[in-house]
Amino acid sequence: QVQLVESGGGLVQAGGSLRLSCVVSGRTFSSYAFGWFRQAPGKEREFVAAISWGGGLTHYADSVTGRFTISRDNAKNTVYLQMNSLKPSDTAVYYCAAGVYGNRPEDFGSWGQGTQVTVSS
Repeated sequence: QVQLVESGGGLVQAGGSLRLSCVVSGRTFSSYAFGWFRQAPGKEREFVAAISWGGGLTHYADSVTGRFTISRDNAKNTVYLQMNSLKPSDTAVYYCAAGVYGNRPEDFGSWGQGTQVTVSS
């Protein structure tokens, strides 16, 4: 098991940028794949992006492709989500998750508490 703590959320105007960070505690950070999911009010949790254990594979939801970038720093036990050209539709609580490389919530067994991202129009 690992523990995940997200940060970097906040309020930003449409077209702006934010970088989310996810600090992971545990001895086996490099053996996990990581994902970012988000959940807007009244909606189900949805996949945003994932990165493989070595960082060589990444996958994005169609809605964020070309605007968001997931990365990882194994030396710092940290996963990042760089979000550019933000839209009001990106408003949600963003969650970091650890598990196997995939795009389904059930692929990830450990989750953070989430960080709120609000994009104003």
